[in-house]
Amino acid sequence: MSISRADIEKLGELARIAITEENIETTTTSINNVLSLVDQLQSADTSNVEPLANPLDARQRLRADTVTETDQRANFQPLAPAAEKSLYLVPKVIE
Repeated sequence: MSISRADIEKLGELARIAITEENIETTTTSINNVLSLVDQLQSADTSNVEPLANPLDARQRLRADTVTETDQRANFQPLAPAAEKSLYLVPKVIE
């Protein structure tokens, strides 16, 4: 896959990036080099490779699911601009 000068100009316009005449050839070459590397990566055979969540096969240490703060709803409810039945009332934003 390769990209043309017209494609670079269109991408610059869509991205609102000012690409000067001097930079168009360099940018075209650079993007074509990146696309060539992507093509090389896509051609690699990965059918026998197991997917990894972490390259070091590390495990996430989890903390105990315990309550660390006390319930302060009774203290905060009177401070709310609008509350009803222990719920905070907010303006409707979606119609």
